[in-house]
Amino acid sequence: RSERRPDFPVHTVEEVKGYLEECQKKYYDARHVCYAYMLGHERKDFRANDNGEPSGTAGKPILGQINSNELTDILIVRYFGGIKLGTSGLIVAYKAAAAEAIASAAIVEKTVDDEVTVLFEYPFMNDIMRIVKEEEPEIIQQSYDMDCSMTLRIRRSMMPRLMARLEKVETARIIDDKEE
Repeated sequence: RSERRPDFPVHTVEEVKGYLEECQKKYYDARHVCYAYMLGHERKDFRANDNGEPSGTAGKPILGQINSNELTDILIVRYFGGIKLGTSGLIVAYKAAAAEAIASAAIVEKTVDDEVTVLFEYPFMNDIMRIVKEEEPEIIQQSYDMDCSMTLRIRRSMMPRLMARLEKVETARIIDDKEE
């Protein structure tokens, strides 16, 4: 059985568990609800589960398709309750189902971004705004009083240059979010 479901990205193990519970309730008559997931831009949080199928015949082929397409923040679930296929048939079926799901999914490419907060005195607003205009980070938060602050988000590879420029502005102080 296969059913096309809208694509929903997953970002946490809790989201994965929620979707799995939903599938297990919806397809309560399925003998096996097999899956694989990959999370995070470093692609270190993953799991493949055969859910009662012979070891390595279901979750591993699904995870193999995720890896060969270099995807992350993805969960692929396939349920089975029909014809017995044998070990090699299972591997082919799960691999093909995962490949088909990936081929028909909307793949969204995202950058790995970091945030930085800069504190500065109001008279140096033009200097900061010039850097923001030229480097084009996303402005996440800003407040302008006698002491001003601005939180910016930019692609990780561009962060060192942005920080170097901000640090040169008189009175500017960089707050590293990791320090808080």
